[in-house]
Amino acid sequence: MTDDKKKILIIEDEPQIVLGLTDALTFEGFEVVSADAGKPGVELARRTKPDAILLDLMLPDENGFVVCEQLREFDRTVPIIMLTARSSEADKIRGLDSGADDYVTKPFGIGELIARMRAIFRRTERPIEIPESLQVGKADVSLTAHTVTRRGRTEPLSFYEVGLLRLLLERVGQPVARGEILKKIWGLEGAPTNRTVDNFIVKLRKKIERTPDKPEHILTVYGCGYKLVL
Repeated sequence: MTDDKKKILIIEDEPQIVLGLTDALTFEGFEVVSADAGKPGVELARRTKPDAILLDLMLPDENGFVVCEQLREFDRTVPIIMLTARSSEADKIRGLDSGADDYVTKPFGIGELIARMRAIFRRTERPIEIPESLQVGKADVSLTAHTVTRRGRTEPLSFYEVGLLRLLLERVGQPVARGEILKKIWGLEGAPTNRTVDNFIVKLRKKIERTPDKPEHILTVYGCGYKLVL
C-alpha cells in the first residue's frame, strides 16, 4: 500500500479495463478517477490535478496523441502512461513525442503497471539535491522547471527525461548500463527487446544535441548503455 494516497486519472473508454485498473489501483492504496473520452478527461485533469495519468490511445472523440498534447499544455510534469493495442515502433515514438512518459501495449499485466506507478512515486518523493540548472553543450537545462532551452527555443522535459538526466549526471563521464537505467528510473527489469531507454535517449538528443544523429554529450557506450559528457 502507498503511505500517502496518490490520485490516478484513467482516460479509457473500455469499461472492463477501467474496472480492472480501478480495482487494482484502489487495492494498492491509490485514489482513482476516470473519464471515458478525451475532452472530459482533459477537463477532469484540470479540475482534479492527478498525480499520474493512464491514457488510452484510441478514444471515441479524439486520439490519445492529441489528448496528450492538450494535457501537456497546462501540466508539463505529471507522468502520463499511454495504453494502446498498437505495438509498432512508429506509434510508440509518436506517443513519446506527443508528451507521454511511457507506453504500455495491451494486453498488459496489472503487476507491471503497478510497478511503474510505484517507481514514479518513489522518484518524486526521493529527497535528492539537484542543481537548479546545468549547461549541456549549447543547451540550458533546468531540472527543477523541467525545461531545456537551445537557440532561443524552450521545450518541456518529461518526468522520465528529467530522471534519466539526473541519473546520467550523477555518474557524469561514466557509462550507465541500460538495465540499471531501466530499473532505477522505471522500476523494471531489462529485457532484450525493451526499447524504452533507447527511445528516451533519442528524445533527449533531439532536444539537447546540436546534431542528434552525431551526439557529442549523450553518448552510446556500445555493449553497455549511455554516458553524459558535459
